[in-house]
Amino acid sequence: MEFLEVIVLVVSFIILLAIGVPIAFSIGISALLTMLVSIAPEPAFTTLAQRMATALDSFALLAIPFFILAGQLMNRGGIATRLIDFAKGLVGTLPGGLAYVNILACMLFGAISGSAVAAASAIGGIMNPRMVKEGYSRSFSAAVNITSATTGMIIPPSNILIVYSLASGGVSIAALFIAGYIPGLLVGLALMLVAGFIAYKNKYPVGDRVSIGEVFKKFLDALPSLLLLVIVIGGIIAGIFTATEASAIAVLYTLVLSMLVYRQVGVKDLPDILIQTVITTAIVMLLIGTSMGMSWVMSFENIPQGVSDALLSISDNKIVVLIIINMILLFVGIFMDMTPAVLIFTPIFLPVVTKLGVDPTHFGIIMVLNLCIGLCTPPVGGVLFVGCGIANISISKVIKPLIPLFIAMVIALLLVTYIPALSLWLPSIFGL
Repeated sequence: MEFLEVIVLVVSFIILLAIGVPIAFSIGISALLTMLVSIAPEPAFTTLAQRMATALDSFALLAIPFFILAGQLMNRGGIATRLIDFAKGLVGTLPGGLAYVNILACMLFGAISGSAVAAASAIGGIMNPRMVKEGYSRSFSAAVNITSATTGMIIPPSNILIVYSLASGGVSIAALFIAGYIPGLLVGLALMLVAGFIAYKNKYPVGDRVSIGEVFKKFLDALPSLLLLVIVIGGIIAGIFTATEASAIAVLYTLVLSMLVYRQVGVKDLPDILIQTVITTAIVMLLIGTSMGMSWVMSFENIPQGVSDALLSISDNKIVVLIIINMILLFVGIFMDMTPAVLIFTPIFLPVVTKLGVDPTHFGIIMVLNLCIGLCTPPVGGVLFVGCGIANISISKVIKPLIPLFIAMVIALLLVTYIPALSLWLPSIFGL
């Protein structure tokens, strides 16, 4: 590991971020500057371009634009309202019931759409006005929405788990999808416990009682949406289709659901939906290309090996090393989006943890759950900004109610980190 190249890489990246250069360009430029220091200019430009192109030449990545398109269709297809009504029937009568409804609806919508931002936008846009009208504080409502929206990144189908599979060199996407269920539910339960305590302490209202028949009716209304999870995940587990093929099926199913069943999306809406999908896909793919370019540069400079040796020189105790890695990732998540963070730090930390006997699937869930916390923190927390914008409240007013929910997420992270069965039990049952 050459000291000069490391300094150029780290310092240039920090400076570019500090002056407001978009993260994808910051990653690419800092990788290029590092290569210019170590090799001649012409090979540097050519090599970086080749590495970016090679990174995107992957069949598995085709799933990302399809899942993004499915999420866009769901966001406009009336699915959020039906999931909220179903969640309200299940938990709305409990003390602070609307907080539970917010969390459960975000978990369901996030799992179906695979997007934390979409969940925060769709569910928050409906739930925040309802909660404020019922007497909940606007800041608490926004905080609950922001944190619970991130569960969609863990509960499958999740684009970021596909990205981790790419960065890890081929960890099974099906295994990662199945491994995300229990940790995602655990995070949701932890958030519900904290939200329930806050609701009880502040004497937030109890929802109206709902009959069993009405709950069943709401379930039937939401069932076509919920069936998407069964079709996609069930098909992957049964070996009927791959994750990439499942993403195309998800688009077809949500298109039929939104246009023919719920009739919330018309032909005139499709051009705008496709444009938004292309824009989001282009951003994600640019991040993937530049991040994989930086990962190659770090590998070329032996940075992962140097970090591995440094961590193992501190301790060869798995508990200690995982604590250190979690602390680093929590810090990274504050300043970096999930996609580049996964692509850059997976090649660095995965060799370390595998030497200590940590399963790569388990580590993928740890990493994604850890970085989900960063989505809720300034200065680059995308879900934080969307959630505050939807609730029409400043970030400074949301920080206080966010803190106990952060603590709940960190506790869930520690449980997932040190109890591997939470991630690996379900994949083992299905032989993945």
